[in-house]
Formats: sequence, structure tokens, C-alpha cells
Amino acid sequence: MPGPLNLDARLAAIHAAEYPRFSDAEMARRRSALARVMEEAEVDHLLMCGEQRAGTGVAWLTSWPATVEAYAIVAPREPQVMYVEWYNHWPLARRLARDTEVRWGEHRGIDKAIADLKARGAKRVGLMGALGLSKCRKLEAVFGALVDLNREYVRLRLVKSREEIDWMRIAAALTDLAIEGLRRDARPGMTEHELGAICEAAYHPYGGVTYIHFFLATPMANPEYCVPRQFASSRKVRPGDVIATEITAQFFDYPGQILRTFTVAAEPTPLFRKLHDTAEAAFDAVTRVIRHGARMQEIIDAARVIEDAGFTVYDDLMHGFGGGYFPPVLGSRSRPAGPLPEMTLEAGMTCVVQPNVITPDQKAGVQVGELVLVTETGFERLHRVERGLFRIE
Repeated sequence: MPGPLNLDARLAAIHAAEYPRFSDAEMARRRSALARVMEEAEVDHLLMCGEQRAGTGVAWLTSWPATVEAYAIVAPREPQVMYVEWYNHWPLARRLARDTEVRWGEHRGIDKAIADLKARGAKRVGLMGALGLSKCRKLEAVFGALVDLNREYVRLRLVKSREEIDWMRIAAALTDLAIEGLRRDARPGMTEHELGAICEAAYHPYGGVTYIHFFLATPMANPEYCVPRQFASSRKVRPGDVIATEITAQFFDYPGQILRTFTVAAEPTPLFRKLHDTAEAAFDAVTRVIRHGARMQEIIDAARVIEDAGFTVYDDLMHGFGGGYFPPVLGSRSRPAGPLPEMTLEAGMTCVVQPNVITPDQKAGVQVGELVLVTETGFERLHRVERGLFRIE
């Protein structure tokens, strides 16, 4: 049986709603932010797009998580309209979408959106979200070059509102249940698929939605892989294995993320003890410098404990999260993630700190960490699961 979902009264009330809703003030804040972006870009109309469950903008704007297709037309002081597919998705879209007239796309949603934009007298059209090339060409044949505003969308999502953070706290609690489930129910002889089933069974009863559950399982005595894999295998975990995890459950469109490492029916070997101790030290060193105004180089410098121990990283050391995989995306001194972003941390950002400490030959590794909230003076944990190197019996 899954464990209890530990939420305070305010968060429990949000979680208990049949379909939770953000406040009118929060939705108005988002529309106002979009209006400012449109004014700066000198676009008179914006098309917010989602296709094949790709992109988060439609849900952020309307509260409808785009399924197959969703095209929302945005313009200050004009009614907001959205075209959706498929017909059987239309009733729920009408129920969930906020301050938006929802219309069926009739399997020609982009054509209907173009006709709507023409009727509104659109001249310069901005685009946010995923849209296929042929559909972009249809739009540009009528309105000229589209203005790509996806970078501006990312900027809008970096700092979370208090209400968004509340939803992420709920998602973190749901994600915690997966780790607790693995500690309670995982056994030698299970396949990686069965480990995933434990995770999902832990949070699904409480409305958690699977985003990812990645596993690394390899023998400590003869390791052959160093980072959690994106697809589970039929490999059975065996005594003497190490298992590293990366798990995200979502509360609607808002995620948690937690990374923990387990040994299977054995104490960690000296190498894996050192890897794990180094990863925990790196997490502590990085979070020690996280605060409003922190520079990217401070974070890289803090993580040098990894190289000082003779190790490196494979996965990114840190990234923004919540609405997308956002800046700052950072590696380490020995494995950069590209040029350092020209930015500083801001209070209200949510980031995953996730040291994936590995040997230089890339044969052995562990991963630890979790989603944290940047504050004015430091950071706040959003997860409650204890830290440490766990053991499965």
C-alpha cells in the first residue's frame, strides 16, 4: 500500500479539488506578462501552440494541458479563443480552460486559427510553443514572418509565483512517495520495469502523473554504466548491485524531482562509498552558495569538490525546472554544459541540483539531489525524503 501524502492544510485543500484551479489573480498575472512581451516584440497577436503533448505554454495560459493539438489566440483586449483536437477532448477542454472560448479544430485547427486571426485584422503574429513546419509556412503565407517568442516564454517561466510553488510542493510530495515505495517494496530479483511499477503505484492513487523514472542498475564489483537510463530494461537487480534513480511525478503540469542511490543486499564497496560521499558533498557545496544574486561561476567553483576527489560528472550538475528544462543548465569544471549562462539566480526560481558523480572511465557512478527553491538568502528544500545511501534487502 502507498504511504500517506503529507501535506499541510492549505496544500491539502488544493490537492483535494476535483480539478484544482489557480486564482483569478494568478491567471491575470500571466496574461499581463504576455501582453508586456507582445508589446516589447511589437506583435499584435500571439499564437500559443501545443502539439502531441509537447510544450507547457497552453496549460500555463489556459489551464488546458495540450493533448493532440491546441492553438490559443491571444491579443490584449480581445476574447481569448483556443482550437483543440480531438472531438472527444473538447468537453473537458471547455471545462478546464480559463477565460477562453474553446472550439473544436475539426482536424484543420491551424486553418481555423488563421481564419480567426485574419478576421481580427492580425498583422504581426508572434509564436510560442511547438508547431510543425508546414503549419508555420501556412501562417507565414498570410501574415509574413512569424516572430519567435519562445525565448521570452522561457524567461516568463523562470521565476515561479507563490501559487505555482504550492503546486510544485504537492508534486514534490508525490515524487517522495516513489522513493519511499522503493525503500519499502523493492527486492532483489525484480526487473527495472517492476521498479517503475513500484514508483507509479506509490503516487498514482494520489493523482500523481508519471513524468520520468530513470534507473541505473549495475554490479558494484564490475560496474559498466554510470548514469540513470531513460528507458527501463528487463534486467533483474541482483545482490551487490547499485541502483541510482531519477524520478519525477507531476501534479498536473507541475513537477517534483528527486535523485537517490541504493545498494542491493550489500554494503557499498569502497569506490561506491566514495562516489556517494562526494556526490553528497557536492550537493551541500552547491546549495551552500545558492541564493538570490548568485553567479554561475560561484556554483561551478563550489562543485570542484567532485574533481578534487578524482571524479567527474555525466549528467548536468544543475538545471532550472518547472514548466520546462530551463536555465541555468550547468555542468562542472571537468564536464561543462556549454558556455556559462550570463545570468544570476533569482528568488523564486526552482532548480534541480543533481550531482551524478562518476569515475573518469565512465564505468561507475551514483546520483543524488532534488528540486530546490531559490530564496533571497539561500535555498529551501521542497522534498521531505531523507538524504542518504539506501539499502534494498
